Amino acid sequence: MTPDKRADIARKDPSGPEAAEDQVLVRRVQEGERDAFTLLVRRHERSVYWILHGILQNQADVEEVLQESFLKAFVHIQGFRGEARFSTWLTQIAINEARMRLRKYRPALYDSLDEEPPEGKEFRPRELADWRPNPEEDLSQEEMAALLQRAIRALPRIYREVFLLRDVERLTNEEAATVLAISVPATKTRLLRARLMVREFLAPHLRTRWHDRLRRRGKGQGRSG
Repeated sequence: MTPDKRADIARKDPSGPEAAEDQVLVRRVQEGERDAFTLLVRRHERSVYWILHGILQNQADVEEVLQESFLKAFVHIQGFRGEARFSTWLTQIAINEARMRLRKYRPALYDSLDEEPPEGKEFRPRELADWRPNPEEDLSQEEMAALLQRAIRALPRIYREVFLLRDVERLTNEEAATVLAISVPATKTRLLRARLMVREFLAPHLRTRWHDRLRRRGKGQGRSG
């Protein structure tokens, strides 16, 4: 088993070292050590920020909802019983706060993207016979990141949420389902549709399969970190 694979499994393991450290910090906060919550914020602020950024796509909204999410987590941390990872619980709070922000300030946009497509209207990917319209093109990491961000922004909200949780934050299907308050089969269905939409968006720009590029890019970031 490769180091990357072992690290990925450890991250997903609810009893892994990261989750265990969170549990210790949560217990300290519950016992009255408020400074321990600052450590939890530092550990998870970046990942929650990027999830919110992907959903809200507005810097002012992201910053406000990020603060509101951590405040709500602090207020309700006594009720956290460790049945899920702290990061999963926190992410669920953040996504719920983001949804409320969209309902309040952008109700038309939220309502239009809140439901599954009607029967017979689901996304159907086009046949992509040739993914290499320009054999000389070779995208840089910066260009690839920009394209991926555009592809994610183009996703309907329900698919954007599950794509961010599964393919960006690397939550398991079960964890993503818990965060989104949907079933595991619904999570898998939405993820498949999201991946197909992203694939179709990226296909004209790529010389190799998009998921192969993403995997290599992720491994490169892991080594550089």
